[in-house]
Amino acid sequence: MTGRTLLVIGIGPGDPRQVTIEAIDAMKSVEVFFVLDKAPERGVEVKQSLVGLRQEICERYLEGGYRFVEVPDPPRDRNPADYAAEVRRWHDARADLIEQALIDELPEGGVGAILVWGDPALYDSTLRIVDTIIGRGHIGLDHRVIPGISSVSALTAAHRILLNRIGEPIHITTGRKLADTPGEVAANQVVMLDADCAFLDTADALDHIWWGAYLGTEHEILIDGTVGEVGEEIRDVRTAARERHGWIMDIYLLRKPR
Repeated sequence: MTGRTLLVIGIGPGDPRQVTIEAIDAMKSVEVFFVLDKAPERGVEVKQSLVGLRQEICERYLEGGYRFVEVPDPPRDRNPADYAAEVRRWHDARADLIEQALIDELPEGGVGAILVWGDPALYDSTLRIVDTIIGRGHIGLDHRVIPGISSVSALTAAHRILLNRIGEPIHITTGRKLADTPGEVAANQVVMLDADCAFLDTADALDHIWWGAYLGTEHEILIDGTVGEVGEEIRDVRTAARERHGWIMDIYLLRKPR
């Protein structure tokens, strides 16, 4: 079976200057960039903005000879009775659409790519979806992964802080699972995908929080302080920013006092 090649390329949190040389070199070999975002329910302008950021990166570093193919994102239940089952169903539906797009838009022997925000290995579903497509065996598909600067690195750099104190562990989790963090790893918690500001319900007032949104972009917002001091401010600023832009990517580090 003649195969296709798919590159999964990390492009950092949004600043074109944070795209690595390795990523740029990989992008130069790409014929088709496949774009699939979790944004249709937020409006056409939001989707265009997210696609536009990727196009800006390509226009900055590439001379042409490539094209973009947008893949419609399947609907997803945001409040399912069984969260894990719903995510698996959603990933399978995404795999169906991307697999068909590869067949329709990328000739055999061709090189395609998916540009992933941050790093493909950190809270992103693209690699799971690619593994699903390969496992089905319907098309010959080779793939490579190019790492990117993660939002975790962008957050700590923006706040000019270390990710952990001497000898302490780092726990990376989501807002949905924040309340389940074991006590022995709660000293330094990096929290992603927290639409509900779960720290307001789980953190102590003296816990320190370093929060950032739209990291590396012209819209970057940074707030830090104790949860008691700035927790409500973060919630209000986050809500206003999401309403203003139609989307938000944010992350925070939560640290307990010694």
